[in-house]
Amino acid sequence: MKGILAIEMDMIIPFHDVDSMGITWHGNYLRYFEVARCKLLDKLGYNYRQMQASGYAWPVVDAQIKYVKTSTFDQQVTVKAAIVEWENRLKINYQIIDTATGERITKGYTIQAAVDMKTQELCFVTPDVFQQKIQPLLAQHE
Repeated sequence: MKGILAIEMDMIIPFHDVDSMGITWHGNYLRYFEVARCKLLDKLGYNYRQMQASGYAWPVVDAQIKYVKTSTFDQQVTVKAAIVEWENRLKINYQIIDTATGERITKGYTIQAAVDMKTQELCFVTPDVFQQKIQPLLAQHE
């Protein structure tokens, strides 16, 4: 998965995430996106605790998900996440694939926007603190 920064994480679909037919409930995919997003932000060095400490909240303002195939209890999947936009908003693309076959199960994205916690105002440009974290990665991509 291409992006400025990307991660992959493997997981096994737990029993409590499936319905009576053994199929993963659709809402859980957004939770898997969230777990991958947290891991991606940790890798960047600007996780949610660091965001808060820097004076910014980054709420999800848009999310899109496309269900391609189903996943089932005890299936191993790989969740991929990549930062693809960061200048004015933070857009992260996701894919969930079957680890054994490589078949895509789900794909989607989330968009987050910085909000100044003091003023509660939306930032139309990514704050300097985030730009400082992303700059070394941009230099590697040139």
